[in-house]
Order: sequence, then C-alpha cells, then structure tokens
Amino acid sequence: MTARSIITRFRAYQLGTAGASFSLFVDGTFTVLEARLTDLSRPNLDRELAECGKSAVDVLHITGWDQDHCALADLEEILSRYKPTTIEYPGYPPHSDTANDCLTVIQNYRTTNARKGRTVKCIAVNPEYIKGLKSAEDLAYRDVVYHPRVLLDGDSNNNSTVKLFRQGCFNVASLGDVEDTNIGAYLRRCKVFKREVDVLLLAHHGADCPTNSKTFFESVQPKIAVCGSQFDNQFEHPKPEVCQRLFDLGIPIMTTKTGDVLIRSLPPHSQKFRATNLIANSTKVSRELDFVTRKSHWLSMNGDTLRNLYRPGFKGFR
Repeated sequence: MTARSIITRFRAYQLGTAGASFSLFVDGTFTVLEARLTDLSRPNLDRELAECGKSAVDVLHITGWDQDHCALADLEEILSRYKPTTIEYPGYPPHSDTANDCLTVIQNYRTTNARKGRTVKCIAVNPEYIKGLKSAEDLAYRDVVYHPRVLLDGDSNNNSTVKLFRQGCFNVASLGDVEDTNIGAYLRRCKVFKREVDVLLLAHHGADCPTNSKTFFESVQPKIAVCGSQFDNQFEHPKPEVCQRLFDLGIPIMTTKTGDVLIRSLPPHSQKFRATNLIANSTKVSRELDFVTRKSHWLSMNGDTLRNLYRPGFKGFR
C-alpha cells in the first residue's frame, strides 16, 4: 500500500465563548465537528467551505450533548444554513432538557428532509453501532470509532464519541470529553490509534485528566496537539500541567485562544502538512510548523511487514 495524494484541511475555530468547533475536509467531504457556531466563527467557517469548493456541509459530527459541544440555537442554524446529509450524534441518552431538545431537532430535520425526498442519515454512535463496524486490522484509509464501546454510568463525559479520522494526508484524533483512566488505557493499547495519530484534539478542552496524561501522550506521540479553548475560560484550559507535559515531550500545542488553528496538507498531499496558529481575528499568522505525517512511514513498508505489524501479538515494532 502506498500513500495517496489527498488534499486535507483541518480548522479549529475561535468561538469567543466556551466550547469547541472544528472542521475537516478530506477527499471532497466536509465534516463539521461539534454543533457550535458563533458570530466570530461563522465567517471563518464560510470562508473555509469556499476554500474547499463547498456550498454545504456533508457531515455533522457531535461528540457529546453538553452545550459547549451542542448548543440548541447553534445546532438549528447549522442544519438550516449548511444542510448536512449525515449527522453522527451522541449515542448516550440526553441528560438535560436542552439536550433532549437537540435530539428532537435532529430527528425532525431527518423527517422534514425525507418529506422533501432528500435522504439524511442520522447515526446514534452507541455500543450497538460500534459493534456493527468492521475491525480496523490494518493500516488503510478508513475512519475508526473507538468509543463508546459501552455506556458508563455517572459522568456523561466518558460516553463521548472517540473517533480517529484517517482518510486524509494526516490523521486527526477526536476525544470529545473522555477522561476515564480505562478509556485512556484502552486507546493506548489500540495499535492503529497509537501509531497513526498526527493531530490530537485534547480531551475535555485540555483538562488535567488521564487522557491528557504524560503516559497517554508518550504512548500516542502525536505530531501536534490542538485545544479548542477560549482565552478567558473559567477553567484555565488547557491546564498548565497539560501544556508542561506536552512541552517536556517535545509535542507542540496550538489553541484557539487568540485565533483559529489551520492545518493543511502540502503538495503533493501525501506526506507533509503545515499547522498555522492565527491571531488578530484569524487574519495574521502567529506561528507555523511543518510536519511529516506518521502514515507515510508505515505505508512505505512492504506488504509482508505491514501485515506482521498489525498481526495480533506481534511485538517487532514500538
């Protein structure tokens, strides 16, 4: 298997309020991560769509029902303005009246479109859905959904959707708000996850938790970490302890505190990508870094080596 040339763009949006919003453009498909939209982010999302030659969103991916991931008014505007044809929404039961309203809006959107002869796929990402997916046994251009394999009692954060987007030039890992030690340990054991993450979206906006621990970062070794966090957020996210761990390991971090974060593949769109942290209402460059995607290393191996690499119990590589 060889690396394919795939134009890939990722953007983390400055919202100006609590929450996170991202987009990912891969091979003609435009995905919005989280149902958040503000006066600050809307123009930049419109520009990003135009840059990708798109007039609408293909997929809306929501990791959790909390308002910093799915706000009712924002969800309604995204559906009416950008008209996604696929919605991946949290598979755990809504835990508030607002969350219930968001689920109702999604269901009504599907029904209304069906009456107009337009098919909208709505997917509850729950254990049953994950069990029905094919296993990611080898390195290929297929996304992987890791959690929720089971629904956990207590904190709904730990039922967030965890997904590795791996169809593009570089791979993006979305962790939602998961904090549980066991979830972090499970991800560290997953061969595909720990060998292929280029861009890591910090769990729970950069909170000090097991999925943002030194052990987790050492195992996953992302090229860069990205945090959707506002400048004056009440929790000091990303936490100084988390930033220090990344610094100690030589993993750069970019946040949306002063502007958007833009990551894009570089020609020929098969091996290298550039990350840019923007400032001044995302009109000026604060910092730029170039990377070689981890995928290019594994794909450069011959077929037998790749099969051995992902064979259960094989320990020839770290």
